[in-house]
Amino acid sequence: MGKSIHDVIIIGGSYAGLSAALQLGRARRNVLVIDEGKRRNRFASHSHGFLTQDGADPARIVADARTQVMEYKTVNWLSARVDSAARVEAIDALGAGFEVLAYGQRHLARRLLLATGVRDILPEISGLAERWGKAVFHCPYCHGYELNQGRIGVIAGSELSVHHALMLPDWGPTTLLVNDAFEPNAEQLQNLAGRGVTVERSPVKAITGHADIRLADGPTLPFAGLFALAPFEMTSPIPEELGLDFEQGPIGSVIKTDAMKETSMPGVFACGDAARPMASLALAVGDGNLAGAGLHRSLLFNKI
Repeated sequence: MGKSIHDVIIIGGSYAGLSAALQLGRARRNVLVIDEGKRRNRFASHSHGFLTQDGADPARIVADARTQVMEYKTVNWLSARVDSAARVEAIDALGAGFEVLAYGQRHLARRLLLATGVRDILPEISGLAERWGKAVFHCPYCHGYELNQGRIGVIAGSELSVHHALMLPDWGPTTLLVNDAFEPNAEQLQNLAGRGVTVERSPVKAITGHADIRLADGPTLPFAGLFALAPFEMTSPIPEELGLDFEQGPIGSVIKTDAMKETSMPGVFACGDAARPMASLALAVGDGNLAGAGLHRSLLFNKI
């Protein structure tokens, strides 16, 4: 049974959670980070667009971050999956807090931060899953430049893929593979033609080689890289079990927060991919930094 009461328990120890822990550790607050080790970008070998770390292995970035954060003596780490989290009306004489259960162990805190991340729901196309993050991507800013202006394919998931296809010609000649997801209307076709995008209507049968598309009618189209619209979902049921408010985005829902990253439940904060519709390593780190400051301010000035 855990007896100590932490100032903050952070569920999720990737970029956002570690960034928040760093802020809180520097404020000499007692923090427990609980993480099960499943980063969203664990499939990618290189990270781009993050100053001082452009092109670095994302696994190395998070490992270095953890090493630095754990230098702060008030920050502790537990490798585990959280089973549940709940508000407790009186954890001690100071009032309410939160109880977190992980691997049967009970942990208490005055504040809770959800940096739980999201899970991409990949299209069910043969060969796609094993190429995700390596030859099939979701973010042009993260991976487009490295394709060296080679041919790019966009595998449609819905009409939103038109937006993807209109962006990508800045990185290379682009083909929109409609794949029976929708039929572009006249305005969309005009816009695509204006950007030089080729429209291919034959369904995608499989991805082979590096990033080659085998169409249902036989031909194989070679590409330098592919982009696919992947909806996402929460990796943890805890935000829903706590009854938090969500905001619906174009490809998934995120936890609703205020300007300082507090959720609809006082004392519960959220940051990173689970709490913002746009995702990148740099944005996650910034979001965690803000959440750490918000948590510290809440501990100082707010009751829950």
